[in-house]
Amino acid sequence: MPPDKAVLAFDSAGPWIEACLWLADGEVIFRHEAMDKGQAERLLPLLSDMMAEAGLVWADLGCIAVGTGPGNFTGVRIAVATARGLALASGVPALGVTRLEALAHGLPRPITVVEDARRNEAYVQSFAKDGAGPAILVGIDEVCKQTSCTGSAAGPAALPASMALTRAMAEIATTRTLPQPRPAPFYLRGADAAPPTDPPPVILP
Repeated sequence: MPPDKAVLAFDSAGPWIEACLWLADGEVIFRHEAMDKGQAERLLPLLSDMMAEAGLVWADLGCIAVGTGPGNFTGVRIAVATARGLALASGVPALGVTRLEALAHGLPRPITVVEDARRNEAYVQSFAKDGAGPAILVGIDEVCKQTSCTGSAAGPAALPASMALTRAMAEIATTRTLPQPRPAPFYLRGADAAPPTDPPPVILP
């Protein structure tokens, strides 16, 4: 069922920018651009172009859904910071949706998401009809390849995703009761880069 007001969802947790604008009349405007770098410069112009195509301004949105990971450390932060900035400027609520939730969305439950985390590891989370289990990071050899699995590391019997990642995020966002906590990066592993020696800036609540 289409949302009462348009929903914008976007994700840059990997070597891409993906965005979905789900309109109240049911139309969907979708973009996916593969890129290894440059998401910070490209994301907002891409979203602005989609909004202009739909004839909308930011305040017309019902909510903003953003992919919170797990994924590329910098890419996740770019998307989350953009969502929080847009929410602050427009007054539209922003909601975080994990990649694991989005991959499970629309598939028959129970389902286990097994997503490649590199370094011979996988992100794993199980979803039952009555809720989700904890998301964990495990060695790839420890993963039980069940028949009811999905994700890039789920093996040859994996179920395909039911829809594009950001379309799933948009649909999930419409099921959430507002208000929601501000979106924040969902990390199961620390960043590869060494932390700076200077003290970090104070982030206001």
